[in-house]
Amino acid sequence: MEKSETKEKPSQVLEKTEAFETVHHPIPQEDAERTHTIEGHLNATEDDILEAKELAASMSLEHVRRLMKNVLAIHDGDPNFPHVTLQKIKEFMGSYITPVLRGNCLHGASDNPDIMEHPEKHERLVQEMKLEAALITNNSPYAEVRAVTDNHDDPNMPVSTIRAWTIGIAFSCLLAFVNQLFSIRQPPIRFDTNMAQLLAYPVGKAWEKWMPKKEICVPFTSQVINLNPGRFNKKEHMLIAIMANTARSLPYTQYIVWTQVLPQYFNQQYARSFSYIFLNGFATNFIGYGLAGLTRKFLVYPSYCVWPRSLVTIALNTALHNEEDHPVQGPFGKIWNISRYRFFMISFAAMFIYFWFPNYLFQVLTYFSWMTWIAPENVHLNILTGMQNGLGLFNPLPTFDWNVINFNETDPLMIPSFSTFNFAGGMFITGLFILGVWYTNTWNTAYLPINSNRIYDHFGKLYNVSRTLDNRGMFDLDKYSKYSAPYMSAANSLLYGFFFAIYAAVITHVVLYHRYELKMGFKNLVKGLRWRRNKKESEGEPGNEHATDGEYLDIHNRLMAAYPEVSEWFYFITLIISIVFGVLGIALWPTYTSPAVVLYGIWLCLMFVIPVGIVAAMTGIEVTLNVLAEFVGGMIVEGNALAMNFFKSYGYVTCAHALSFANDLKLAHYVKIPPRVTFAGQMIATFISTIICTGIIKFQMEISGVCTLNPPMRFRCPGPNTFFTASVLWGTIGPIKVFGKDGQYKWLLLGFPLGMALVLAFYGLKKLWPNNRALRQIHLVAAIAGGLQWAPYSFSYAFPAVPVAWFSWIYIRGRYLDFWSKYNFVLSAALSAGIAISAIIMLFSVQWVGAEIEWWGNTQPSAGCEGAACTLKSLAPGERFYPWWDASKVPAP
Repeated sequence: MEKSETKEKPSQVLEKTEAFETVHHPIPQEDAERTHTIEGHLNATEDDILEAKELAASMSLEHVRRLMKNVLAIHDGDPNFPHVTLQKIKEFMGSYITPVLRGNCLHGASDNPDIMEHPEKHERLVQEMKLEAALITNNSPYAEVRAVTDNHDDPNMPVSTIRAWTIGIAFSCLLAFVNQLFSIRQPPIRFDTNMAQLLAYPVGKAWEKWMPKKEICVPFTSQVINLNPGRFNKKEHMLIAIMANTARSLPYTQYIVWTQVLPQYFNQQYARSFSYIFLNGFATNFIGYGLAGLTRKFLVYPSYCVWPRSLVTIALNTALHNEEDHPVQGPFGKIWNISRYRFFMISFAAMFIYFWFPNYLFQVLTYFSWMTWIAPENVHLNILTGMQNGLGLFNPLPTFDWNVINFNETDPLMIPSFSTFNFAGGMFITGLFILGVWYTNTWNTAYLPINSNRIYDHFGKLYNVSRTLDNRGMFDLDKYSKYSAPYMSAANSLLYGFFFAIYAAVITHVVLYHRYELKMGFKNLVKGLRWRRNKKESEGEPGNEHATDGEYLDIHNRLMAAYPEVSEWFYFITLIISIVFGVLGIALWPTYTSPAVVLYGIWLCLMFVIPVGIVAAMTGIEVTLNVLAEFVGGMIVEGNALAMNFFKSYGYVTCAHALSFANDLKLAHYVKIPPRVTFAGQMIATFISTIICTGIIKFQMEISGVCTLNPPMRFRCPGPNTFFTASVLWGTIGPIKVFGKDGQYKWLLLGFPLGMALVLAFYGLKKLWPNNRALRQIHLVAAIAGGLQWAPYSFSYAFPAVPVAWFSWIYIRGRYLDFWSKYNFVLSAALSAGIAISAIIMLFSVQWVGAEIEWWGNTQPSAGCEGAACTLKSLAPGERFYPWWDASKVPAP
C-alpha cells in the first residue's frame, strides 16, 4: 500500500499532545512547546514520531543501549546525522568522548550506569532515545530520506510486467539514440532521466487505460502474461527510469574511436570496424556493473549512504503517483494542503516559461556581472567580479538563472547544505590562491587569461599539438623542442594541484572517518561470496533481523529482505566477461597497446571506487578519476597517446559507471524493486545502449564534413577535440615533461601530501573538540572538490547556491520540517524538468534556425573583458615567454 494510505494524517490527530505519551514510564503531559522540542531533538516530523511510538513502547532499555552504541560508531563523524540528536545519544550513553573502535568493542563511550539502574530518574531522555531507536529501526535516520521514501512495501505490487519492460526498452532506445546522435553537436542535446520519467508517465497511464486486459501464454512455458496488469504503479515507473538512466550513459570509448578515425588526428581507419567499436564499448560499460555489484555492501545497503541525487528522482516518482494532500504548516503562517503532483506541475510550468528569458530573450539574467558594466575594459574589476572571464569572487548577485545555480549537478535543494557550504567555501579560498599566482606572474600566467581551461604555447596562443607529432601521430622530441612547452592559465594550473590533493584526501578521509563501516562492509562481502551462506537471524528484539555484530539495519534493508538477492558471483562473472571483451578489443587490432591496460585501469578503480563512492553517497559530490588516470597512464605508456586513452577509459570511466550504477541500485532499494529485476533491467538497457550507440557512431562517421570547421547540423565534435588534445598532452608529451623534476609545474605535486595533511589536521581538531558543531560540518573532501570547479567556471556559478541551501536546509527545514519534507525535493525535480523541456523546445525551434534577438539584454554579457578575456601582461609581436624552455632537460620517451 502507499505510505499515505497506512499512516495517520495530521488532520486525523485531534490531540497532538497524545503523540508523545509515555513509552516506558508515565510522564506528565506538557504544552505544544515541549512537543516541538522533542521533534527538534529527533529531527522528525509529527507523522514520523506517531509511527515510531508504538515500536518504542516494545523496546527494552538494553536493546536501545546496544543500538545506540552502533549508531555512535557509524554516525559520529557523519555530518548528515543531526547534531542535536547525536548529542542526546552521547548524553544517554553517559560520555561526551568520541567513541573509538578497538577490535569488536566500542571504547570511549561508556554506558551510564545510573540510567540503566534508575531509568525513572531520566524518563525524558529515555523517552527520546526509545523514540530515536524506533525511528531508526522503523524508518531512515535521515529526515531527507524519510521525506520521499516509503517505509512500507507491498511485495505483491507488479513490477516485472510486459508494460514496464516494453516502455523501459523503448525509452532505453530513445535515450541512447538521441544522446549519442547529438553528443558531437555543439552545443549537445541531452535527454536525462527525469525527462524520461516525465514522458513515461502518460505512456504508462495510456497503456493502463486503452490496452485490453488479455492474458497471453508464453511459448514452451506454463507462464501467462497479462497485457494490462492494472494500475500503472510507482515500481514499474521507477524500473523504466532506471533503465533510461542506464541507457543514457554512452560508451566512453567512442572518444578513442573518433580520435583514431578522423583524418586530422590519428587517421587509423581500422577503428571504423563495428566489432572494434562494440567490443570496447561493451567492456567499459559492463565492467562498471561488476564493480557496482561487488560494492553493494559498502555503497548501497548501509543507511548512511543516502545518495542525495537519487532523492530527487524518487520525489518526482512520488509526486506523479501519490495524490495525498494532507495539510502541513508552512511559511507565512499558512496551512499548505496542495498535493505534491499539483505543486510539481505549477513549479514545472513556471520554470518552463521563465527559462526562456535567461536562456534566450534576456541573457543578462544569466550573466549578471553588473559591476563590470561600470567599466567593461577595466581588467582588475573584471578579474574580481566578472562571471565569464573573471573569477567572480566579489559579486553578491551574479545570476538569476537556476541552470547556473545547478551548474555542476550541485543542486542546492538536492544535496545537503553542508556539502554546498564546503563546496563554495573551498572554491572561494582556491580563488584567492589563483589571484596570487596570476598577479605574481607565476609560470607566466599573467600573459594568459586567468580562468581558462585551454592550453597555450609560449606566444600566448592556443597550443597546436600537431606541431609535436610525427607522421604516425607519435611524439617527436625534435619538433617539440623547436615549438614550445605547454602553458596553463593560473586557474587551470592550480586545478591540477587540487586534483592531486583530493585523491590523497579522499582515501585519508575514508580511512579515518569510515574505517568502522569499511570493516563491516568487507565482512559482509566475504559472506556474500560464499557459495552457501548461513543466515543468523537475531531473535528477541524488533528491528534487528539479519543484522550482524556491530551493525543495524534500517527499514529499507529489512523490507528488501523479502526479495531474492543477486549473488555477488553474477556481478563477478559480468566483470570477467567484460575484461575478456576489453582484451579482445585491444589485442585483435593494431592498437600498439598492451591488453594489460585493462587490468591497470581496473586496479586504479578498485583503489578508489569505495572511498569516492562513500563521499558521493554522503555528500552528493563525486570525485572523478580522470586526471589521476591520465597522470598514471601517461607515465606508464609515455609517448603512446592511444595506450594512455585506453588506460584512462578503464581507470576513470569504470569508476564513474560503477558509481552511477550503484546510485541506480540505491534507487531500486528505496522504492523496493526486487534486486533481480533491477539487475535484469540494467543489463538489458546497457546492452541495448551499446548496440545502438555503436550503430549511430558508424552512421555519424559517414556524414560528409563531420567534425570539420563547417559541419552539417553543428556536428563540430567538441568532445573528441578536447579528448584528442588531452590525449596528446598526457599520452604523447606525457606528465613527466609537465610535472616531472624538470617540469615547470613540478611543485603542484605537493598537492598529494598537502591533501593528506589537511585531512589529518582537521581530524586532529575534531578529536580535540569532538562536540564542536562547526568543526563537524567541515568536510575537507567536499571543500577541495569546490576548488576543482575553476577553469572555465567562476565563483559566480557556485555562490548563488549558498543562500538557496541556507534558506531550504537551514531556515525552512529547521522551522517547517513537515512542509520541507513534502515539497523540497519535488521543487528540485520540477525546476530541473522545466529547464530540460524548455531547453529542448528552444533548441529545436528558435535556436535551430539561428533566430537571434539583438538588443542590450543579450549583448551586454559579452561586453569588454567579459567577451574577450583580458590579460595582466601582453606580448609584443614575435615576443615569447621567458625564461626559454630548456629542451636539453626533457627526457626522451
